[in-house]
Amino acid sequence: MKNLDNLKVVLASASPRRKELLSLIFNEYDIRPADCDEALPEGIKAQEAVEYLSLIKNKATVEICDENSLVISADTVVAVEGEILGKPQDKEDARRMISLLSGREHQVFTGVTLSLKGNFKTFSEKTDVVFYKLTDKEIEDYISTDEPYDKAGAYGIQGKAGLLVKAVNGDYYNVVGLPVARLKREIMEFIENQ
Repeated sequence: MKNLDNLKVVLASASPRRKELLSLIFNEYDIRPADCDEALPEGIKAQEAVEYLSLIKNKATVEICDENSLVISADTVVAVEGEILGKPQDKEDARRMISLLSGREHQVFTGVTLSLKGNFKTFSEKTDVVFYKLTDKEIEDYISTDEPYDKAGAYGIQGKAGLLVKAVNGDYYNVVGLPVARLKREIMEFIENQ
């Protein structure tokens, strides 16, 4: 099974950013957001967390899919000095997160799980991101938009937060939510081994 065109693909995510990025690999695929408990075990590290959550999402979605479907799930977190920053609860939480990232380097981890015919493969990608030192006004202006509230670390690099970013070391698309170049290579290897 080496031809991606004949593969039935399911994206286990409601993220419009992941949908857009997956379209770089596949012309057609179904979207079935995962319905599962995303609570993390206590003390888990960021890279392990995204792999754990992507696997849980995949297993929940596989149950409602044809076994011949390639199911792709992902999870992204932002981490600074070991603290995992998920989606902000409210404006105050968004302010705290953006203030924490101001003038510092942080990591963005995305875990991806592939499954097909009862086989699973999980991997993760890390990108280092540096924010400029932000003024209080820059922080307030940004958290007053709708952008931070459905994104890990309270920012979307592909939107207005791109103006806060000084440097990206690694896969830019990983920060958006899906390391698409690596994903294509991982898919090819995965289906060749079926």
